[in-house]
Amino acid sequence: MAKERLRPLARDEMTEEQRRVADSIVSGPRGGLRGPFPALLRRPKLAESARMLGDCIRYDNVLPPPLRELAIIIVARYWDSHYEWHAHSKIALDEGLGPAIVDAIARGEEPEGLGIDEKIVYDFSRELLNKNDLSDPIYDAALARFGEAGVVDLSATIGFYCFVAVTLNMLREEVPKDGKGLPKIMK
Repeated sequence: MAKERLRPLARDEMTEEQRRVADSIVSGPRGGLRGPFPALLRRPKLAESARMLGDCIRYDNVLPPPLRELAIIIVARYWDSHYEWHAHSKIALDEGLGPAIVDAIARGEEPEGLGIDEKIVYDFSRELLNKNDLSDPIYDAALARFGEAGVVDLSATIGFYCFVAVTLNMLREEVPKDGKGLPKIMK
């Protein structure tokens, strides 16, 4: 068992600003204070800004939910973020992403039989993460398929969930006992 880092604050330990931000997170679409948010409350302005950006990316994204979640689980796999994987692999399945796709991503493999849109999101996400750059053919394919707003939302999704993954990894946030993390893979 890893050492607990930045344990969640009890309500009576929070400042007025921390309570206000915690309440805004709990009363929003997430419905709870999970993931990186309990730790981020140490910096209420950061927690609030992350909530607002996360809400925009997750709940007001121009990409269809299965494609958004595909990008998120690719990020989770890239960072070996078990908690992010635990949360978003379930959401990906609930949003209609195929189980074979989710399983292949978990194994660190390119899924077989991706649809056109899924292949574009897969290539865009993997290349941006692995090369810190995006080739013109992949960018052009994404732009043609999803438009300017879609390219912006896709890259913002990748960037935001990298922030989430890194924060969760710093915290060593554990998967709940009934949950499933990522298998170990050779990189």
